Amino acid sequence: MTNNKTILAWIDEMKALVNPDQVVWIDGSEEQLEELRKEAVESGEMIKLNQEKLPGCYYHRTAPNDVARVEDRTLICSRKEEDAGPTNHWKEPQEAYKMLYDIARGSYKGRTMYVIPYSMGPVGSPLAKIGVELTDSIYVVLNMSIMTRVGQKVMDVLGDSNDWVRGLHCKCDVDPEKRWICQFPEDNTIISVNSAYGGNVLLGKKCFALRIASYQAKNEGWMAEHMLILGVENPKGEVKYVCAAFPSACGKTNLAMMIPPEGYRAKGYKVWTVGDDIAWMRKGPDGRLYAINPENGFFGVAPGTNMKSNPNALISTQKGAIFTNVARNLDDNTVWWESLDKNPPVNAEEWKGAKVNGPEYVAAGNKLAHPNSRFTAPTANCPCLSSEFENPQGVPVSAIVFGGRRPDTVPLVYQSRSWNNGVFIGSITGSETTAAAAGAVGVVRRDPMAMLPFCGYNMGDYFKHWIEMGEMLGDKAPKIFNVNWFRVDEDGHFIWPGFGDNLRVLEWILKRCDNEVDAVETAIGYVPKPEDINLEGLKDFDEEKLASILKVDNAKWAKEAAGVEEFYKKFGDKLPQELRDELNGLEERTKA
Repeated sequence: MTNNKTILAWIDEMKALVNPDQVVWIDGSEEQLEELRKEAVESGEMIKLNQEKLPGCYYHRTAPNDVARVEDRTLICSRKEEDAGPTNHWKEPQEAYKMLYDIARGSYKGRTMYVIPYSMGPVGSPLAKIGVELTDSIYVVLNMSIMTRVGQKVMDVLGDSNDWVRGLHCKCDVDPEKRWICQFPEDNTIISVNSAYGGNVLLGKKCFALRIASYQAKNEGWMAEHMLILGVENPKGEVKYVCAAFPSACGKTNLAMMIPPEGYRAKGYKVWTVGDDIAWMRKGPDGRLYAINPENGFFGVAPGTNMKSNPNALISTQKGAIFTNVARNLDDNTVWWESLDKNPPVNAEEWKGAKVNGPEYVAAGNKLAHPNSRFTAPTANCPCLSSEFENPQGVPVSAIVFGGRRPDTVPLVYQSRSWNNGVFIGSITGSETTAAAAGAVGVVRRDPMAMLPFCGYNMGDYFKHWIEMGEMLGDKAPKIFNVNWFRVDEDGHFIWPGFGDNLRVLEWILKRCDNEVDAVETAIGYVPKPEDINLEGLKDFDEEKLASILKVDNAKWAKEAAGVEEFYKKFGDKLPQELRDELNGLEERTKA
């Protein structure tokens, strides 16, 4: 498939290490993928689902000890510890290679090595990058063929270049004590051992598209961000693009695939999905920031996805998808998960494989699907996929939006005072933890730009890179905003209706980008006047309620600033002075 000497030499080295029985190159053809699906079904690695109801769909179950990303076993192996920074786990590269090679040695014996050449981004796009993943898992091959662009055309574009990311994945024994997901940013290398869960083994995803790419982006003057990309089309047919960063399970996929409220649809508003998870952004020839989605599929959390919360996501899963750790309805060989509907299957197989009576099992407080169970679905299935999805030049970004899950303090929406103030807002984003990462659930933690687990280098340097990008873009830089859909009342109920009604907030954001609407200056930034957010057609929601969640309480923000002060300490002298100045400004304004 290639004469690229750097690739062939590396594969020879890895073959000598892991000792496979045979090597299979993935050419991206449907015939080859179909053979692999058959093989996976025969070995029990996959279960073929009801092909009438779910054509081309398969089911997979991971080991019960291997169901989420493992942040404490995810290492950044930079040559200097300070280059990994205080928010990453670090290991010296040579030490890490030795540890990993000792674990991986001989682990492919009796197994096949699959070689997956893949492109992150449209093949040949100036914003795209190429990787090669070696794996002993058909599940990984089939997922990567959904999540990325795979095959011969990738090798043709790469030619003799050495600008590609090396990825070695070894299932080994799926032993959590020897599970490591290691990124070597200076070597363009990723090694994952003893896991078979998507987030740890689909190396194009978080490992390359964020951890390695964020480091490449810093050095090459672009941005790799944990952001959705959506287009809002107004009744005149004009489309403006927004990138938004939220930590896991804060409604990112819902926002990316949102359906406008009825009144907006009647007027001709549409929302187009470019991406639901990752944005790579570069300055374009006209000086504006342009974004591509480097992925080619959705790797979504299944529980909570239904025809009310996210019909477009659910429709995307109905053909050619892979479901992981959801429940199975044995009567018709389909899938089920919590909140899909109110009818758990009676003849059910829960996510670990036990046959149970679904309604009784759920009534006893059990989950049929794992809380972090997933679907892998082709973007091509998405009913609201943007026609610009494959545009190699990307889409121009008007606004960047940050957000988290905050029951209090943070208003529904506000605009930053400047680019640097926007970087400050992104750097202090906080949210409650979720089931997508192993560990405690419901604890508020700072998650700057939703990149805390994904930044491949020192986060202080990452903030500095953001500030430098603002200087590079100048007055063409997107405007920066913060949203919080999750304010609650005294009874703990969400005040803002959310879902499709979030378009009301995006409409205000885009009007601000075009200087079409005024705002109120507060200690934290610019907040809408309640009358400037369109509430037409909203039941049981009025301007008074809206005003309550737009209110900025200076005393609460003074307390917030003290928390930021504490958080910033960990970056020491790596914290850019610009952010220190922004914090001082906030403290002064909250006292005024």
